[in-house]
Amino acid sequence: MAALAHKNTRHAEYFFKFSLHAEYFLVALGTTQKMKPEETVDYHIRAAWYGIYRMYNQEAVKYDITTSLGFVLLNLHMGEGTPATKIAPLMGMEARSLSRMLKSMEEQGLIRKEKDENDKRSVLIYLTEKGRDKREIARQTVRAFNEELLELMSKDELEVFFRAMNKINARIETRLESNKQGARELNGVKKV
Repeated sequence: MAALAHKNTRHAEYFFKFSLHAEYFLVALGTTQKMKPEETVDYHIRAAWYGIYRMYNQEAVKYDITTSLGFVLLNLHMGEGTPATKIAPLMGMEARSLSRMLKSMEEQGLIRKEKDENDKRSVLIYLTEKGRDKREIARQTVRAFNEELLELMSKDELEVFFRAMNKINARIETRLESNKQGARELNGVKKV
């Protein structure tokens, strides 16, 4: 219990620092109006995701899995194998982190790995029966929460929310690409 309290404290400290960084970032960009952390978009996205993550973990622990593991399971195809290289981008994870997670999942008997017959360099990930059972638990948990939200918000509110999130994600992708291009130019590499 003490470890969990320490972990939550550590997350709260990180969250506070993250929020302060967002405020300083806005000031550094020349925004004359100082914004409180709770007035920033990223604060609310981070707070909502942190809450969702904790809520899913509370449910997942009952079934001896974690939220992260549940999301990996949800991104694996049921019948056919999923190329290992396709999973990390879907999850927004680094390949190294996913590799460790897949190894752990294999040790737990949730997945099995097989060489791709069509491409010997590629590895396909298959769900085991135990993995399919845990995937179904994760799917039902996500579905139940989303059904609660559908009862809480009108269709119009959800449409506005999804449009706003799509705009935010598009802006993030534009900025990431711009940052990559800027880094290439700093390193003397021109985009062809």
